[in-house]
Amino acid sequence: MVSATDTTSRRTPDKNLVGFLLGDARYAVDILRVREIINPLPLVQLPHAPEPILGVADHRGEVVPVVDLRRRFGLPPAEPTRHTKWILVSLEAAQGGAPVAGLVVDAVTDVFGAGPSDRRDVPALGEGDERRGIRGVFSVGGTLTFVIDVDAVADCTRQLDVSGLRRTPS
Repeated sequence: MVSATDTTSRRTPDKNLVGFLLGDARYAVDILRVREIINPLPLVQLPHAPEPILGVADHRGEVVPVVDLRRRFGLPPAEPTRHTKWILVSLEAAQGGAPVAGLVVDAVTDVFGAGPSDRRDVPALGEGDERRGIRGVFSVGGTLTFVIDVDAVADCTRQLDVSGLRRTPS
């Protein structure tokens, strides 16, 4: 039989993260930044787009830039599978343009909670730390999960603002 104190100590934090895979590594994004998780849509490639941007897609009348997280993190390319998803995330309004970007991930795993006791220090790796886009590291169930900073990871989409391609059609 479980006592009241046992259930209180085992209480998990609210589900605040959406987990996904890139290769064998586990990542997550703050659930409050996730607008939707969708299957990949047809893409239109843009000439001279930043390297991590695969192109743009029409999602319900909104032109959405699509960032390949494998490219963004310098990982080897992988062929899309039936598990490949796009996580549509809200960007900070300070970046201007459309408030949404699509992040291509190998698979979405789960929605889970992680609290302060699960948090670990982000390792300092030297030059480029701020550009890496890792906001936090959590140990959940003995597995390290890297929480990405959506705005840092999608910073390459700001270059599209100049051409007005990211604005929602009138």
